[in-house]
Amino acid sequence: MGHSAEKGLLGFHHHPLQSKSPKELMELEHPVVLIGAETTRVLSLHGVHVIMGVKNMFATKDVKETILKEIPSAKVDAMELDLSSMESVKKFASDFKSSGLPLNILVNYGIPFQALYRQIELQFATNHLVFLSNGDYTRSDTKNLLSKLANILHANELTRRLKEDGVDISANSLHPGVIASNLSRHISPVNGLTKAIARLLLKNVQQGAATTCYVALHPQVKEISGKYFSASNVAKTTSQGTDADLAKKLWDFSMNLTK
Repeated sequence: MGHSAEKGLLGFHHHPLQSKSPKELMELEHPVVLIGAETTRVLSLHGVHVIMGVKNMFATKDVKETILKEIPSAKVDAMELDLSSMESVKKFASDFKSSGLPLNILVNYGIPFQALYRQIELQFATNHLVFLSNGDYTRSDTKNLLSKLANILHANELTRRLKEDGVDISANSLHPGVIASNLSRHISPVNGLTKAIARLLLKNVQQGAATTCYVALHPQVKEISGKYFSASNVAKTTSQGTDADLAKKLWDFSMNLTK
């Protein structure tokens, strides 16, 4: 796993929304504009027909138009999806199945911590129960810790079950890095100086999308499943991240919560 997608391996040369002002970017909702938009652009560069599941359909139209200006042959569509609503998730799944389109790659992102959903923290519900999101589960952030660890365990258990059933599908989790995105809108306010310093240390959007696209597209990852990636390479997890019994218990717990 020696290649790094962060340095242009898969086409990270230009962000499609760089022409937008910071205010315009902030008005569009995560994850469509930032990592989601860049991931869509790179997948489109590789001939993938991308279906974006999004809550803000208006923002998606703007992203789609911007990508098509750069890649006229891109196939980009959108379907409404609210990850905090199981009804919306079920409708999205039903509508997608009805479309008759094949599902070859599923890229999932989470949303910020905001409230409670069915007595479950919204971030856990959307990051794990609905979608396998990306994040750093090793950091001391109690709002993210459990949902991010759950994503790793979920990928591991899904891999085990797929292999047991003889299904040739891979499932991996990843950490995109600490990214300067509009997720900061949902974090406690920090002063201007702190933000300026943080932006020097954080990854940009292209770098943030790099590992996602690497795992989704690179031939070297084709036969890899049940692994945790960081910086476009397989990374180590803690003992909890490889606990098979905990993964099974979480799977069963999640299945009961989504009934």
